[in-house]
Amino acid sequence: MPRIIFVSGACGSGKTVFTDACARSLVNQYGKTVYVIHGDDFHQGFVEPEDKSDFFTDGQASDPLLWENIIRFNWDCILSTADRALEQGLDVLIDYVIEDELPRVRELAKKHDAQFFYIVLTADENELTERILKRGDTDMIERSLFLKNKLDNMPENKGHLYDTTGKNIKEMIQDIDLKKYLINE
Repeated sequence: MPRIIFVSGACGSGKTVFTDACARSLVNQYGKTVYVIHGDDFHQGFVEPEDKSDFFTDGQASDPLLWENIIRFNWDCILSTADRALEQGLDVLIDYVIEDELPRVRELAKKHDAQFFYIVLTADENELTERILKRGDTDMIERSLFLKNKLDNMPENKGHLYDTTGKNIKEMIQDIDLKKYLINE
């Protein structure tokens, strides 16, 4: 049975680092090739203003139509790519922020009779801010804190949150038991 392992979380929560390490761990454990999708790779295809200080207001894009189109396009690309990988019999690991798109991922899992694992990474506000400052993406701090609050409080994320505060990747891989994050249909 194929697997979809979806890693969501606010900017700076460790999604990409965890997804890459989790993929390597699964390959080492099962000897099976997996396909990794980093949602930000699709997002980087859009050339946006360098100064985003006016781009986000209260965690929301100042041009909602543009932002909605970008997000919709990214999701269409992510799900289409995951669909093709699942058709090849590959397990798929995806990292991107799920706000309202959980039903679309569930539908993809159902289509392929795949197990669906859903992990939402979080961290305390200070650590998120420090991580974002380290990577030089200061204009994303407000968005990250907005997403942290939203994702931490979404009812569908209850039982799927994992706090990465003060943890290194080795600890995260050891701590996270995928069975705990399985979404039963």
